[in-house]
Amino acid sequence: MAKSKIQKAWVVSADMGYGHQRAVFPLKDIAEEGLITVGKHDNSTEKEKKQWTRLLNVYESFSRARGIPVIGKPIFAVLDALMHIPSFYPIRNLSHSTYQVDLLENNIKAGICTGMLAKVAAKQLPLITSFYAPAIAADMKGYEPTYCIICDADINRVWVAKQPWDSRINYFAPCGKAAQRLKSYGVPEERIFLTGFPLPQDLIGKNLSILKQDLGQRLFHLDPQNRFWTMHKKNVEYFLGKKNCLFRNDRKLTITYAVGGAGAQKEIAASIVHSLRRRLHANEISINLVAGIRPEVKTYFEEIKKEVRSENVSIIYAETLHEYFQQFNTAMRTTDILWTKPSELSFYAGLGIPVIMTPTIGSQERFNRQWLFEIHAGMKQEDPNFTEQWLYDLLHNGTIADMAWSGFLKARKLGTEKIMEILRTGAMTRSNSPLER
Repeated sequence: MAKSKIQKAWVVSADMGYGHQRAVFPLKDIAEEGLITVGKHDNSTEKEKKQWTRLLNVYESFSRARGIPVIGKPIFAVLDALMHIPSFYPIRNLSHSTYQVDLLENNIKAGICTGMLAKVAAKQLPLITSFYAPAIAADMKGYEPTYCIICDADINRVWVAKQPWDSRINYFAPCGKAAQRLKSYGVPEERIFLTGFPLPQDLIGKNLSILKQDLGQRLFHLDPQNRFWTMHKKNVEYFLGKKNCLFRNDRKLTITYAVGGAGAQKEIAASIVHSLRRRLHANEISINLVAGIRPEVKTYFEEIKKEVRSENVSIIYAETLHEYFQQFNTAMRTTDILWTKPSELSFYAGLGIPVIMTPTIGSQERFNRQWLFEIHAGMKQEDPNFTEQWLYDLLHNGTIADMAWSGFLKARKLGTEKIMEILRTGAMTRSNSPLER
């Protein structure tokens, strides 16, 4: 592609949970005609819109089904089998087509993504999508350049064209494991950019200025007994700067508990809040309960807040995704612990936010969990009913502060900046410095 500066791009996602939409939100300023959701904000026919609505309903139904006693897990296993990701080792050639790849191709030929294709055909701009179907559909149509954002640490074969050696799709990988998997699926190395997940620029700042400032304060709140600082002070001051390592003590330890787009696992919030009731009433801790755009989850969280009678419980809810993402990003600046399922939010570990993981939902989340374990930036939740006991044990021995620091050093945080660089120049500057990737 040309080396001239890219002013705009078609930016496309899918309404399949929050992950795909969250991945493109940081690119909203370059999005031609705004962020496009396939089957909604494009030229889709009523027939195609109904197709996408059915797919979303199936996704949400299966995601919530896992919580149904006895029958839930077998029902969910059906969907999970469709999106199964094979074991990573032994490393092998997995470029052969699969049932899912053939099914997607047939659906595209039957008309899915037609509206999106008609819309982007109106103006020749780069196409960036965080969902595989628009990328494959555009590639089948011969549209270039096409870029696909990978939203998890590992992916199903369906993300790659049937004949990857002939495909022109470029991929933005969030981590090394995802990049390796793309290679095993047959994607040429020159079409894989190890950018990192696109994180919000308002949580990073120029030269990481905002991130450094927020992380400096977070490390104090996560280390009440000074265990972490005793061992790592010089290292932290080197990377964050001494001015960011002065404790202001102007807020409380803050946990943010977030459910996914399907609203599953909201019940865990009740156990967390009730276990920490004493700390809430003592004004020692704040808890954000993230309902996203689901009013029924908001109502459930409001009942929890009434039960504990504490103003230190806040609810994050909005009627639109744009408002929700903005509220969520604002809350992340003062969040010390992110408690959620290992979804795309796993990559927020790069901001130095430790992740406590609820049980996984789906194959890709198991690989996200493994990735967080490998970089020592996340842990599985213990029994939420005893949160006060095990959480404060981990805070007092510095374990969670260690997780925050490890995530900052090892996870990529400049994904948005790297994507912009590739659009502008066609290439990406590489670095091994944790401050430059």
